[in-house]
Amino acid sequence: MYLFDFLLMMVSFLILIVCVLVGVAFLTLLE
Repeated sequence: MYLFDFLLMMVSFLILIVCVLVGVAFLTLLE
């Protein structure tokens, strides 16, 4: 159970990083 929670947390963290990178790239392209 702990392993599943750990994997879920890692996936959520990776998705958050990807969203931030996409947002930064999008703002850079707009300027």
